[in-house]
Amino acid sequence: MIKKLANGIAKTKFASRAINDGADLSAFKEKPTAQHFLGIFLMCCSYIIGWPAIGLIGAFSVYWHEPMLIIIGGPLLLVIAHLVFLAGMYLAGGKYVMVFFRWATRVTLDKLM
Repeated sequence: MIKKLANGIAKTKFASRAINDGADLSAFKEKPTAQHFLGIFLMCCSYIIGWPAIGLIGAFSVYWHEPMLIIIGGPLLLVIAHLVFLAGMYLAGGKYVMVFFRWATRVTLDKLM
């Protein structure tokens, strides 16, 4: 049953191209560009924007007796943190995600077939 499923997957365009091209991880040997470093920097910033900033806004909200600050600011900061993280992922890892998935598909199907 597993071999039948693997054969079905191997017939897809993505998997057959990965097998025929002999997908490997050679792209990871290249020197990172400035775009990759910017992406990693944005991902690190998203963690600072996330929970620490929400905690700080929550403290200010309590200190200034302004509950609307955390009610509006908390979700807004979470959305901003997620958008910054996604932008960082796009800049840093867009190319490498596909390289990894092609390699993982080839290796998995080679072992199953």
